[in-house]
Amino acid sequence: MRSDVKRLVFHLGGYDPVTPEAAYRRFVRELRRFAGTWSASAAASEQELRTDEAEWRVVASGPNWRVATEYRLVRWDDVIAAAGRRPIWLRLPLGLVAFCDFVAAGAFWAYLRTNWRYAGFFLYPWFLFAVLAGVAIVIALLIAEAFASPLVGILAGALALSALARWPGRRLYLSLLFDDWIFSSAYLRHGDPVLDARLERIAEEISEAARAGGTDEIVIVGHSLGAVLAVDLLDRVLKRDPTLGQSGALLAFLSIGSSILKIGLQRRATRLRAALTRVASAPGIFWAEYQALTDIMNFYKCDPMAALGLSAAGRPVVRIVRIREMLAPAAYARIRRNFFRLHNQFVSANDRRNAYDYFMLLCGPLSVECQVRAPDGAVSAIGPDGTLLNVPHEPACDRPAQEGRR
Repeated sequence: MRSDVKRLVFHLGGYDPVTPEAAYRRFVRELRRFAGTWSASAAASEQELRTDEAEWRVVASGPNWRVATEYRLVRWDDVIAAAGRRPIWLRLPLGLVAFCDFVAAGAFWAYLRTNWRYAGFFLYPWFLFAVLAGVAIVIALLIAEAFASPLVGILAGALALSALARWPGRRLYLSLLFDDWIFSSAYLRHGDPVLDARLERIAEEISEAARAGGTDEIVIVGHSLGAVLAVDLLDRVLKRDPTLGQSGALLAFLSIGSSILKIGLQRRATRLRAALTRVASAPGIFWAEYQALTDIMNFYKCDPMAALGLSAAGRPVVRIVRIREMLAPAAYARIRRNFFRLHNQFVSANDRRNAYDYFMLLCGPLSVECQVRAPDGAVSAIGPDGTLLNVPHEPACDRPAQEGRR
């Protein structure tokens, strides 16, 4: 087993308007936390910003191991930001159309059958909008009565609804969630022109990296709605090279806090279901999915391929994580009622060593498959002082990224 590992990571985030600069600052902050938890040393280079990606390099090490990770954040913050500039008079009807689309196409009823918590998350923005609209109607009626003018009342109600949608609606993520569902409704049918071109270019990057060699493991990470984009990306890679991952660098796909079923359970999502079948059938791709009960934005204890009735070839390997066990009690108490923060724990560092650790998967000395298949991940493989001990007794750990494949 070599102690020097080279890993290439492509991360596709969810529908989150965070800028690449903010994402980089968060990554560096959480990297320090990871280093403390695992008694490791870790440092990130400066960020390189491009139209398609933000990139930085990470070197993590322990007493007898060293990993160099090239981390590429696939950008779509510009797509999200453009949608966020829609005026409310356009966002509201588009959002209501998207809501009706998912209900009419059977997605909402499938959410109820598959994971009732996600059905509640689906209803949240529409319920919140109904409450705010009710408040605006009351204001309109009071103003109309006070001025003895229905027209004045209507104008006052419209202004009130606009103001409420901005605050407290913005604070309660109403606009963001409307945009999320609007995007999802459009994407499941025909994709997005900006993202289509971007994913094509990045698919070529992955193919070139696999052909060039010099990398022990290539990891594609899809968080939240980014898992849907990651499936799309991998499908494009496989169209270039169907044998990808069968020789050379290991190829792993991690769907974490995934929204694959959010789209896949919509009857019209034929494009995604076809891509899922191709990705799950590719012998060179190891696919693992991590889920958590307390994250209402993922599908807990659901095998996405089984839920969609698709041929899976044993993919993905589904693992359940407990966010409470990843954090210090005080830290968990602070975030337990913030569903967005809980959802983002999948891409944050842990206070406690745990079978799931985003940074250990991407910056640690064991391959992704080895960590996924070992019952406790890397916990028993890393000593108190950060030393790499015996590799877990798992077949996957006998095909280590550390030694490469010929």
